[in-house]
Amino acid sequence: MPGIWSKTRITLEMIKWEHSIFALPFALTATLLAANGLPTLHIIAWILVAMIASRSAAMAFNRWADADLDAANPRTRGRAIPAGLLTRQFVLGFTILAALVFVLASAKLNRLTLYLSPLVLAVLLGYSYLKRVTRWSHLGLGLALGLAPTAAWIAVRGSLDPRILVLTAAVTLWAGGFDVLYACQDCEHDRAAGLHSLPQAVGIPAAFWAARAMHLTMLGLLAWFGALFQFRTLGWLGIAAATLLLAYEHSLVSPHDLRRLNAAFFTMNGVIATVFLAFVAADLWLRS
Repeated sequence: MPGIWSKTRITLEMIKWEHSIFALPFALTATLLAANGLPTLHIIAWILVAMIASRSAAMAFNRWADADLDAANPRTRGRAIPAGLLTRQFVLGFTILAALVFVLASAKLNRLTLYLSPLVLAVLLGYSYLKRVTRWSHLGLGLALGLAPTAAWIAVRGSLDPRILVLTAAVTLWAGGFDVLYACQDCEHDRAAGLHSLPQAVGIPAAFWAARAMHLTMLGLLAWFGALFQFRTLGWLGIAAATLLLAYEHSLVSPHDLRRLNAAFFTMNGVIATVFLAFVAADLWLRS
């Protein structure tokens, strides 16, 4: 039994399950908008299962696919597989199990979500190989998170509304921009290992400007999204709050000081997504 609990703890640490909050608030935002309020408990429950399972599959597969690369990087060689805490076979098995749970959850929602589930998995798992071929792999990670609101909308409605794609584009640039900043930590290692990233290709100062441009564009998309869904005062305050928090997040790091990158990347991203959800939910509540 101690071995089982230990392996469970290591697995949860490997997939960073607590960071599921990154995309989840945006998925719940789309859920509320699609239902024009609260959907049924059945829909909410299976959306949550699908979100957690898909992200778990993506994270575990990334650790499996990158095991050799992680072992060669001083920053990541303490991860579960390089450190010998979990075997590659176990992690691959966990990935397959999580993917099957995601497909099951998709089937419990509606037929379209089931049909699209393999395509979603292809994006989520395929991201792990992009840094081997392109400096724009960051947008692959962004899309993996950005699919969440569109998938949630389809889960509720059983069809696609083009307006929700604006939120998907915003989340894609939001996550992609911070993945650019996060990759600055491995700039020199990526060059030596032949891996691709924006910092490796253009240098850290230029990568910072690219991330800022992505986030400014993201804010413009959020404003467009608010107009499309006719946000009232609280909805616009949510966008304003996200803008201020994003500016603060950027103030925590600079091209010459990456020490607070984890605080910016992990803690503040969750705060931004949750605050945005809270304001949109309050906006919808006052309309009803």
